[in-house]
Amino acid sequence: MDNDLSKLLEEWAYEPGAINARMIQGQDGQPRVQIRVDLGILQMYPTGRPDGQTPNGFPSLLEYYEAQHDSRQEEEEGSPAERFSLSAEDCRLLREEAVQYYHRYLALLALEDFEGVIRDTTRNLRVLDLCATHAETEADRNVLEQFRPYILMLRARAMASQALKDNEPKAAVFALDQGLEALRQYFASVGQPQMFDASAEAEMLRGMRESLVPKLPVSQHAELRTRLAKALESENYELAAILRDELKMMGKTATPIPATGKTETEKKPGEDSPSAG
Repeated sequence: MDNDLSKLLEEWAYEPGAINARMIQGQDGQPRVQIRVDLGILQMYPTGRPDGQTPNGFPSLLEYYEAQHDSRQEEEEGSPAERFSLSAEDCRLLREEAVQYYHRYLALLALEDFEGVIRDTTRNLRVLDLCATHAETEADRNVLEQFRPYILMLRARAMASQALKDNEPKAAVFALDQGLEALRQYFASVGQPQMFDASAEAEMLRGMRESLVPKLPVSQHAELRTRLAKALESENYELAAILRDELKMMGKTATPIPATGKTETEKKPGEDSPSAG
């Protein structure tokens, strides 16, 4: 049996600066995801754990540890069971597993399988949350947090791309706004709110949003303007504020809402708050 991969690598040349991915059919007739790296080819299953393993009988180590956590939570109050925690070895294994999913969601992004990207990025965010909450050491609680902005950005980008694929541009803008708000909250939570505007992740989502807004159907703008005019005419200022914010989210300037005579303390929370992003 010839184990030399030279011919296979020659037939699929590596392209620096690009995500070189493809979907192939395995010898068992089932699909496989491949990604070309500089020194070879990575091959993964498109669902489940990328390497096809089922550690401890679970679809992934993450799900195994989540089940362990849940079983502790379900034990009767006052039982002598120890608090759930992740050892340094547990965290190392979770990080190594997360790398597999990272390779796969990059390949799926290139293949425009946006639902797969959403699934895998959401899954890796669960790894970050589990380690941040239950790792025994501070180092293990913090080491993955540096990747949270990137994963949040990629997830929002995939959600917006899937919405566009479904011909739902308004949903795409909403997904990007949610992603921007998640980034804003993250930087605020780590005591660096000033980093939000300068972050490459926020810049990526804002750029995508700005390119989408002009493509929204004109009829949506016209409908909202008509509803806003009627709300103002009937002095329904609460509805008018909501409609105005929706128009702002689309990048259009709405007719100013006249003063209602309310003081700032009388306004309902969020009545005049700007929309995120």
